Amino acid sequence: MSRVKRGVTSHAKHKKVFKAAKGFYGRRKNTIRTAKAAVDRAMQYATRDRRVKKRTFRALWIQRINAAVREYGLTYSRFIDGLARANISIDRKVLSELAISQPDAFKAIVDQAKGALPAAA
Repeated sequence: MSRVKRGVTSHAKHKKVFKAAKGFYGRRKNTIRTAKAAVDRAMQYATRDRRVKKRTFRALWIQRINAAVREYGLTYSRFIDGLARANISIDRKVLSELAISQPDAFKAIVDQAKGALPAAA
């Protein structure tokens, strides 16, 4: 059986890890053991934060909608309730963009939602 030298393969694997670790600080960028651990951890953070990003943006949209709706004497929860009662289904991303870029259209939606709410006792 012929002898197998693994230098080329291991060098390619190390090169891949070092490329992913580019920009890391200290030995994490140029020592294979620490670089590999750092890259693995970075991948875990990246996977987790792709989900967290969605939550963060939804929270931002809700804050924007709440701020815009309070100018018309409503709270966010009452506004969403009014939209549901008026059978208006617009997602929060679009509502937040409307509140910023087209206040007149947003006011029309707020008026419809307000009209669908029961009178306060």
